[in-house]
Amino acid sequence: MRVRYPFPKLVPASGGGIAVPYADKSIRFVRHGCRNRPFYYISVFMKRRNQYDQSIEQLGSFDPLLNQNNERLCSLNIERIQYWFGEGATVSKPVSQLLGLAGLLPIHPLSYMKAWRNRKKQKEAIKTEEEEKESSSAA
Repeated sequence: MRVRYPFPKLVPASGGGIAVPYADKSIRFVRHGCRNRPFYYISVFMKRRNQYDQSIEQLGSFDPLLNQNNERLCSLNIERIQYWFGEGATVSKPVSQLLGLAGLLPIHPLSYMKAWRNRKKQKEAIKTEEEEKESSSAA
């Protein structure tokens, strides 16, 4: 007699999903963490699968919140990412931005736009600060 357990079979966190040979694959983020504390895994999925389905393989992780040293932590398995590029996997926009900053892909145009906006905001803050100093010294 076979015993049936009420719990589903446990699968590895690093992947183990079915990879159909000629199906389209994509590299994208999978959100984990709490409500105000997001954490992302970079995983390979079949293109039309839900992010909560089992991934084919986990390629890295990304923590978007700043730590005590003002750093965003990211780990990438570069060899496996290059393997999946060779297999024809597409990359989502957020992951392509991250891989562009890591040097695996060309820098994404949105990264340039974000840097330009940050520089503009910083210049405006310096300008208003100087105006406040001038007005306080004149009074």
